[in-house]
Amino acid sequence: MGSKQEKTYYRWDPTMTFVDREDELDFECIGYTSPRALMSCGHAVTPMSLTRWCRRLLEEGHYKFVCGHPNCKEWSYEEVRKMALLTPEETKYFENQLFENAAKGYMDVKCCPGCKYETVRTDRWNLCVKCTVCTVVKKRNFHFCWQCLKEWTGSVRSVSDHCDNEGCTNEQLELLRTCKEITFQDVKGVTGCPSVRACPTCGELVEHNTTKCKNIVCSQCKMEFCFICLKLTTECLQTSSHYKPCSSGVAPRQTSIPVRSWH
Repeated sequence: MGSKQEKTYYRWDPTMTFVDREDELDFECIGYTSPRALMSCGHAVTPMSLTRWCRRLLEEGHYKFVCGHPNCKEWSYEEVRKMALLTPEETKYFENQLFENAAKGYMDVKCCPGCKYETVRTDRWNLCVKCTVCTVVKKRNFHFCWQCLKEWTGSVRSVSDHCDNEGCTNEQLELLRTCKEITFQDVKGVTGCPSVRACPTCGELVEHNTTKCKNIVCSQCKMEFCFICLKLTTECLQTSSHYKPCSSGVAPRQTSIPVRSWH
């Protein structure tokens, strides 16, 4: 732990629930000495182990705090700030990193291959992006490909799934095109369903484990949809049920990826 002073809970804090259990976020077995307190998900933590875990999430580009145990819950930033006993310096870092990670997730930000400055793509359907910095420096319009991150070659089109650079392919579309088909264990009579789908709401790629009902909740936008017909669950269930084939049949393989508008 170095010379940094360990943060510790005040055992008689009436706003916390203390338990005599192991520190369930101390994955590296550091052995923090603070009393253990319960998070809203039910796991016991110390302020140091919680800080360490949440900092790791931020460093990996996440903008949501989720418990490190499988299939566990998400915590609010307010809960994390309180339970991690964040210092003013840590609070500033966490909030700045949260904003930066969220901006990259929502606003579609990448580094221009010419100047290395972060560029925001305003049209999420268009792979051809103009860098204003490079355009000024190079004294000509400079466009780059959002997919292969090389200077754009070919005609500047608003709709395209690749530029003319060699090897520029959309790996997600290729996966949707070539993935194997699955057989549902509990939904009988369904054939020809791809094993990977793009969420019809936000475009996140998801897989079905073939068990239980045909509906699935997107890990990104949390919308529930039918893996077979790709309709939202509420719409699908108007003419079908959780364990029966869809009235509209199996939706074909997707040839484009939906993009959610965050406006």
